[in-house]
Amino acid sequence: MPAETDSSAQTWFVYILRCHDRTYYTGITTDLTRRLDEHNAGLGAKYTRPRRPVVMVYSEPAPSRSAAAGREYRIKKLSPAGKKKLIAAGTWAGIAGSAPDVEQSTAEHRSGE
Repeated sequence: MPAETDSSAQTWFVYILRCHDRTYYTGITTDLTRRLDEHNAGLGAKYTRPRRPVVMVYSEPAPSRSAAAGREYRIKKLSPAGKKKLIAAGTWAGIAGSAPDVEQSTAEHRSGE
């Protein structure tokens, strides 16, 4: 039986996927390649299963699971335009003001983006 690893010693990542229908999905993981493969194999989130193939368009490291989850929450609060801006900038700091745009549609909120 494999030994459990200390999750605090792992590098966590927050990532954004662009789905086939051009919507975005945001998540966290410790292994970007494995997680992308899982999404494309239909083993990822329910949201991405019918929207394959997905492409990873953004990722950033976080020092802990908690920090990654917090960043994920803030990214999910961005409007689709805000997510596009983040992806284009390549970094959270590259967005003017660095504050998330909390305006988002009800449909986006329900879809888990």
